[in-house]
Amino acid sequence: MRSMWKGGISFGLVMIPVRLYAATEQKDISFRQVHRADGGRIRFRRICSVDGEEVPYEDVVKGYELPTGEMVVLDDEDLADLPLPTTKAIEVLHFAPAEQLDPILFNRSYYVEPEAAGARAYVLLRDALEQSGRIAIAQVALRQRESLATLRSREGVLVLETLLWPDEVRPAAFPFLDQDIEVRPQELTMAATLIDSMTADFDPDAHHDGYREALIEVVDAKIQGRELAQPGTLEIAAGETTSLAEALKASLAAARQLPVAGQNESKGAKSGTTKDGTAKDGTAKGAKGGSTKATRKAS
Repeated sequence: MRSMWKGGISFGLVMIPVRLYAATEQKDISFRQVHRADGGRIRFRRICSVDGEEVPYEDVVKGYELPTGEMVVLDDEDLADLPLPTTKAIEVLHFAPAEQLDPILFNRSYYVEPEAAGARAYVLLRDALEQSGRIAIAQVALRQRESLATLRSREGVLVLETLLWPDEVRPAAFPFLDQDIEVRPQELTMAATLIDSMTADFDPDAHHDGYREALIEVVDAKIQGRELAQPGTLEIAAGETTSLAEALKASLAAARQLPVAGQNESKGAKSGTTKDGTAKDGTAKGAKGGSTKATRKAS
């Protein structure tokens, strides 16, 4: 791995020199935009809207547009003079219980590696965090953006997780929240029983990206020039509207027939009954939506 940031953790009067590495990576299938007729790659040019000329990359800078339409031009020198002490330091502000953080605030994760000179102080902070059961709340500037962040120990390594600012989380202002929707006690009891029957320890290795696997299969079939076997069409049986209680009973009966260990693997292919009496199938829905997405990305 290649480090993407070098600085230090400011912990009280202690400065721990560290490097940051991206802890995650996307495994998406990447496509090029090409010409349908001959497969030629589509190229884009940077054209100035004022003089109509192509602009070399080294002449491209940032601009902030005012409400009047005027543009404030900022170059690297302007941004280098930002008065931010966190550009070279992860400043620990305080410590807090991990359960106080809403997961919606989590943004990106980075591994924190100590420089040789700071290994002892690094291990001290790591062990103290593990013993306390708390996480460190910090502030750091990465990629010309200052963020709140957390520091926690994972498998012997400190992990920095940047957080969104509170005003970056959209309010959940949905009309149904203002409606007086009644839920019957027996329905709530059956729903709780269904949750209990489907409860199992989370094992991320038991899950897989079905859409990516199907997409790779489509590409491989194109390369080999063979026909791709299409999944069966989802048939929706017509019938009278099923009540929520009946749907819960049917779901509970189906869940009891499955072993707990196999529930996670069966979840994508398992059919159930919705409120309106129609069948639902996560796999068929994913395949249907996936082909549209693949077409858009390839176009």
